[in-house]
Amino acid sequence: MMRKGRSASSTSGAGRNAGGPRDDDPFESSSRVSSRSSASAAASFSNDSSSDDFDPFESFDAHDRAAGVGPTSGDRSNNGPNAASEEVTYTRSHRQPGESKPADAAKRASQRPARSLKGRALGYLSRREYSRAELSRKLAPYVEEGDSIETLLDSLESEGWLSDSRFAESLLHRRASRMGAGRIVNELKRHAVDQTLVEEVSAQLKETELARAQAVWRKKFGALPETPNERAKQARFLATRGFSQGIIGKILKGIDEDWASE
Repeated sequence: MMRKGRSASSTSGAGRNAGGPRDDDPFESSSRVSSRSSASAAASFSNDSSSDDFDPFESFDAHDRAAGVGPTSGDRSNNGPNAASEEVTYTRSHRQPGESKPADAAKRASQRPARSLKGRALGYLSRREYSRAELSRKLAPYVEEGDSIETLLDSLESEGWLSDSRFAESLLHRRASRMGAGRIVNELKRHAVDQTLVEEVSAQLKETELARAQAVWRKKFGALPETPNERAKQARFLATRGFSQGIIGKILKGIDEDWASE
């Protein structure tokens, strides 16, 4: 039985599309257009795939190599996944204090040529001046059979490498601005410098002893002591620097060099 107002064709269409959209539904029309577009795109892709074997899941590098535009085989061998394993890496070892050297380092050190006694002596003298007695003490642990320290020292003196006079001048230059004559003379005697040379240096120092002592005192204190404790402290300081008691007394009494020289 047909309802009034509906045609047979509408009824049959409704039966075929039961539960679905009507034929005149605009959303259904757009859906059919999209389906036809997708089908056309799929057909076009299937036709193009016959000329280009591109896999959408394949990496770009693999696709370029297949097309012949990627790096050459030689480049791939250098930049391939195994290149990192072939690269040589250098690292610096850190030894803890007291830790022994590796066996290969000890082996290399043992293969170095032994340094001659004269070469060692010249190495010392290239750094600073040495007295004959001081250099002899430095070389004593390295003397081997057939070596003679005295012969070597005589040779160094004749060649001008070793000189007690230059050593005394160097010591005077390094110590005079901070030390008194007593300290410098004692150091020269400790190095077994010739007595004549020691006396010459002592006479040279005494000429400027008061001025040098005043410079040292001003730098440390700068003011005369006001109490016995301060006086004793300043006197001890100057005495340890090698200045004589007569020079110390003049400074602590405020006697300047000009008045003392009159």
